[in-house]
Amino acid sequence: MSFNNTNTDILIAGAFAAFTVDFLVYPLDTIKTRIQSPDYRRLYTTNGSVNRSLFRGLYQGIGSVASVSAGAFFTTYESTKTFLHTINPSLPSSPATPLIPLPILHAAASSTGELVSCFILTPAEVLKQNAQMVVRGSSSSSSTHAFDGHATRQAFNKFRNNRSQLWRGYTALVSRNLPFTAMQFPLFEFLRVQIYRYRDGKGSRTNTLLETGIVTAMSAGSAGTLAAVATTPIDVVKTRIMLAAAGDSGEGQREKVINEMQAQGKDAKAEIEKAQRAARGGKAGGLAVGKEILRTEGVKGLFRGGALRGAWTALGSGLYLGVYESGRRFLERRRVGDEGLAAY
Repeated sequence: MSFNNTNTDILIAGAFAAFTVDFLVYPLDTIKTRIQSPDYRRLYTTNGSVNRSLFRGLYQGIGSVASVSAGAFFTTYESTKTFLHTINPSLPSSPATPLIPLPILHAAASSTGELVSCFILTPAEVLKQNAQMVVRGSSSSSSTHAFDGHATRQAFNKFRNNRSQLWRGYTALVSRNLPFTAMQFPLFEFLRVQIYRYRDGKGSRTNTLLETGIVTAMSAGSAGTLAAVATTPIDVVKTRIMLAAAGDSGEGQREKVINEMQAQGKDAKAEIEKAQRAARGGKAGGLAVGKEILRTEGVKGLFRGGALRGAWTALGSGLYLGVYESGRRFLERRRVGDEGLAAY
């Protein structure tokens, strides 16, 4: 399956797809971040039950989302995939069979794209997740403050004295995204080919933008769900590390937290020490954070938010890649014309 796209087409389609999906599924991502936070029980539960704070300000931090990283990912992915296909020789005994299996090429191409994308994405991701954790008063509503930049500014101020902390979590983000994309994209490419073969066999293939979007969305959603659930423990560790970055940058946060917990009748010192042990990611490393979560919260702690992450990824990946593929096909059509797409 080939496209006659320029790098500009890919950048535009990727950025538009990322912005569209971020806008639609951002509330689910905010809830997931809060559930995975070491402060979840302290901030979002009362007497063991979820309180309304979990659902306030669900669009907090959306201003920090870096859609350009998606364009960088797809440009790198498509270029690397094309290059690897070009240099991949065929088996001497079977000229139609490539020497290196296609799933391995797709995994390598997606991993290369992630390395580039994550470098751009990490500061935005750190700001986003810290903004998602800003607690609003009970008088604030998610509808009134949905797109208010206050939470993002408040999160950014925590890093004013140490901007390098914005890149803390790059290793954790790469460690999560590389296995995820290495699992998702080969399975996505395989499922998409199989669906098109099935439709070709039935004579029902239409080559329309709608078909491209639906087939891509089904393939990406299915592949993304499996990859998301499998990599949830890495996502939990990544979340803890990025939330810990702000804690090491700001001053006066400990006293504020103590006052909040004492007002709720909780043992402030014990709760803070537990949260700090679980969130001590930047200095101790991802493996140490994972071990601490496993020790204090068990296997359940490592898979906290897994179901929501799976559902969010099924919706997000389906929309993301569906919009991206439809977008680049639309841009190709505008340049080449329908006649030039006949081979597709």
